Amino acid sequence: MLSRDLLRDDPEKVRHGLANRNADTAPLDTWLRLDAERRAALVEVEELKRQRNEASRAIGEVKKRGGDASGQIAAVGQLKSRIEELEARLAALDPELLAIELTLPNLPHPSVPVGKDETDNRCERTVGIPRTFDFPTKAHWDLGPELGILDFERGAKLTGARFTVSFGAGALLERSLSNFMLDLHTRTHGYTEVLPPFIVNRDTLVGTGQLPKFELDLFHLEGYPYYLIPTAEVPLTNLHRDETLDESTLPVRYTAHTPCFRSEAGSYGKDVRGLIRQHQFNKVELVQLTTPETSYAALEELTGHAEVVLQLLELPYRVMTLSTGDMGFGAAKTYDLEVWLPGQQAYREISSCSNCEDFQARRANLRYRPAGGGKTRLLHTLNGSGLAVGRTLIAVLENYQQADGTVLIPKALRPYTGGLERITARK
Repeated sequence: MLSRDLLRDDPEKVRHGLANRNADTAPLDTWLRLDAERRAALVEVEELKRQRNEASRAIGEVKKRGGDASGQIAAVGQLKSRIEELEARLAALDPELLAIELTLPNLPHPSVPVGKDETDNRCERTVGIPRTFDFPTKAHWDLGPELGILDFERGAKLTGARFTVSFGAGALLERSLSNFMLDLHTRTHGYTEVLPPFIVNRDTLVGTGQLPKFELDLFHLEGYPYYLIPTAEVPLTNLHRDETLDESTLPVRYTAHTPCFRSEAGSYGKDVRGLIRQHQFNKVELVQLTTPETSYAALEELTGHAEVVLQLLELPYRVMTLSTGDMGFGAAKTYDLEVWLPGQQAYREISSCSNCEDFQARRANLRYRPAGGGKTRLLHTLNGSGLAVGRTLIAVLENYQQADGTVLIPKALRPYTGGLERITARK
């Protein structure tokens, strides 16, 4: 969340940032009014306590002299009543202010293009040349069922819409992609692999910004104070919640392969075919905790780590800087990696890499102790997909499809498929 000092001392900067994100600025006005009330109440309470203490001493002097202090005692009673009234209001104001703070999005970095939506995103670079096919290409929702490796109907039978069953080489390909990504990120890029819980509590989701604003996007376990994770970013970022790390341990780099669960509230009618937008999918996540001074270099590094996966798999892609109107709630800057899908004749998102600066750290109380001493400071948090496994599977199927209906396995992936080089129709 945004700092109270920023909200209070530079509300116009906040207002401008919210407007650029197409966010409602009315909550900021409410916050400023409540904060002014809170500060005035604090001043009045301190003054009334001072008056009460002076009156109490005066009463003691009157009683020493054997005088009548009933008038002063009554006045002190009135002071006490007013102090209790103000303290009760102050106790109510803090949660009111916090509730507003938790709904305000992060402010965009100055380098982020200002825009309304994804049409205003900026292309930074295009890597690789899309393959030229001498036959009509198919989308994965046709290729998968024809090969017998993806079954959307049985997924719907078992659960409902937007669930899929993978068979044979389809399941093997997904597992191979996950292992390939994890090995790359741990052995080459220096991340520590983590196997976190797939179920988390409310505080964990507040820490990364999913709650309270996006509760409808989550799957809640009825009867329990728990939720299914929408991404491994949630548990990985919260591993050090309420902790203070030594600067010498930074940057912290974590990676995890987990299922992700999303209700996709508000997305009905969008990307309903195939694996693009599922309620359950697998993802390899990358998370870094850094100092403020190094976080933007870390964003470039983390994005590069995700890009290497695409480069080794020889999949064409492009890097997009998201506009202010297309960024996620907690991000200050986001790069999307979009892979080319020939079956759809379009680039589609396969990874989002974001620097959240101290936005999540303030919510989760993530701090570090500077090497040179002094006050503890908030960490900067970064996250990105390295990559979304199901979408990578889509990209492999569509980019490596052959005229005879088979699909070649990328060379970099063959050590993970037990020597399988080609996916053929399952008998």
